[in-house]
Amino acid sequence: MRTSLSIRTALDSLIPISRFNRGEAGKIFEEVNEDGVKVVIKNNVPACVLLSVDRYRQIADTLDEYALFLEAERRMSSCDEAVLLSHEEVLRECAMSEAELEAVPEVEIE
Repeated sequence: MRTSLSIRTALDSLIPISRFNRGEAGKIFEEVNEDGVKVVIKNNVPACVLLSVDRYRQIADTLDEYALFLEAERRMSSCDEAVLLSHEEVLRECAMSEAELEAVPEVEIE
């Protein structure tokens, strides 16, 4: 799947809507899966964008990560630095060692 943008890849991503009318949908979907993205042109104007499932997931994951980043930035900018604890202070308050922390199974939080 191509990810860099160049004039060549931009031109290669354009497909006229008439290809659908000629029954080439299967071939177009194969191209989308190979290239990641195609832009359908109708009357010389972009009409829609076709994305492969992998490319769509990549974009959705990036948006999710960006939303989490923005929330972290918002929280950090509004917190009182005087009440922040270092990693070592948190471990001390929880009566936990670094080795005990590393032994805890990894948990994914959404």
